[in-house]
Amino acid sequence: FTRLAKISGNPGKTRTINHFLINGEWFLVDLPGYGYAKVSSGMREKWVKSAELYIRKRENLACLFVLLDARHEPQKSDVAFMEFLGINQVPFVRVFTKTDKISRNALEKTMQAHNNALLKAWEALPPAFISSSVNRAGREEILEFIEETIKNFSNG
Repeated sequence: FTRLAKISGNPGKTRTINHFLINGEWFLVDLPGYGYAKVSSGMREKWVKSAELYIRKRENLACLFVLLDARHEPQKSDVAFMEFLGINQVPFVRVFTKTDKISRNALEKTMQAHNNALLKAWEALPPAFISSSVNRAGREEILEFIEETIKNFSNG
């Protein structure tokens, strides 16, 4: 996945739905974010509606990765989006990003806060991964999860 998509130090770089064909077999789809981008609320709402419409209509969606900045407490938009996924029975996992930028103790507190926020309405938590593009934390675990998910989805 190296250099597959453009990235930026500023949130909101992805403004459209982007499809990447992987190994000529399956697609990785990058959806616009909804959190910290410095855009108008109208633009953010447009992104959310576009993503939600796409997600609801994808019968062949194997799993959705919800990227959560590990430096921040649960945001209302994150919780609302995951509730939308749960209500619509969309399989998803949480990926805590930028874990190299905080201490292990801070990461554990943030993850627990996210778990507590979801457990207010959920009986069980969706899986979670930790990741860092700087030190490649979580890379192997996430790739193994993707491989297993594709295998199970193809056989299902």
